[in-house]
Amino acid sequence: MKIGCPKEIKPQEYRVGLTPYAVRDAVTAGHEVLIEAGAGDGAGFADADYTAQGAQIVDTAAELFADAEMIVKVKEPQAGERAMLREGQLLFTYLHLAPDPAQTDDLLASGATCIAYETVTAPGGGLPLLAPMSEVAGRLAPQMGAWALQKANGGRGVLMGGVPGVGPAKVLVLGGGVVGTHAARIAGGMGADVTVLDRSLPRLRYLDDVFSGSFRNRYSTAGALAELLCEADMVIGAVLIPGAAAPKLISRAMLADMKPGSVLVDVAIDQGGCFETSKATTHDDPVYEVDGIRHYCVANMPGAVPRTSTIALGNATLPFVLALAGKGWRQACKDDPHLAEGLNVHAGKLTNLAVGAALGRDAVTPASVL
Repeated sequence: MKIGCPKEIKPQEYRVGLTPYAVRDAVTAGHEVLIEAGAGDGAGFADADYTAQGAQIVDTAAELFADAEMIVKVKEPQAGERAMLREGQLLFTYLHLAPDPAQTDDLLASGATCIAYETVTAPGGGLPLLAPMSEVAGRLAPQMGAWALQKANGGRGVLMGGVPGVGPAKVLVLGGGVVGTHAARIAGGMGADVTVLDRSLPRLRYLDDVFSGSFRNRYSTAGALAELLCEADMVIGAVLIPGAAAPKLISRAMLADMKPGSVLVDVAIDQGGCFETSKATTHDDPVYEVDGIRHYCVANMPGAVPRTSTIALGNATLPFVLALAGKGWRQACKDDPHLAEGLNVHAGKLTNLAVGAALGRDAVTPASVL
């Protein structure tokens, strides 16, 4: 199969869909790999690194999209990229369709088959292609929030770990999954006073067993959230419903109960955000203020550390890339029902029920098109 990897064009996105090592494995398996010139520059991979492993460098995205049978990316295709997709072509990338009707319409109109990293599941549960970036985003969230808390950046002027005689920042993490756990670990490591809210008692027991002493956890209720929100210097939104829009856990009215200059970090912004006042921002202009509360809502947080992120993502996606290229998407999905869960669009049909419900569109199950 001809596998194409274009350069990412979303603002401040420096990751790339394939590493040179992934190219080597694909070429060894008998596939042809096309890399757009400069695609890996932001992650520290030169064109020569790719050609050394057997890739062909093409000059433009248009040439790559016209020739490749499968497109492997990182971020959702932008409007110009969606216009280049064609019937029968396979797209394998993050899509996050639930809050994005325009992208959904374009993908349906293209006739392409689109498999989303974020809805591929694992035999033991979880989202194996979302997890690496959730780990990165979770670890970045306290770091970015700490920056936003600095007075020069519009925040309260609170140091995460405090100093002798002065208490640390209070950090509230909403959600004890992959993002929330990593966020709590890093915030706790910075010396902050951290509490995690979650509604899964088994998950809370796990966090208590593994991380007891590093941070606290509480069962999430409206009362617990209201109590902790008043005290928080930083709130990290780390909730996820696979494929669906993120629930709005903090309303605009609730901002009035927060300390002026405190910070909301919305890691769920790719799925529409878990704060009512969230709107996607970029690394170039990451923070805005609503009612005296600072909001950090960068939609591609892992893009800030593209080399780490690219390698971590590539480690997770490579087996699926090889399966899709070697067997074709249909057989690969028949053989692996967890990969089939990633099928979001096929031949003009929406094939993810959660996405359909979020967008108010008709949808079918992946199994119905296999």
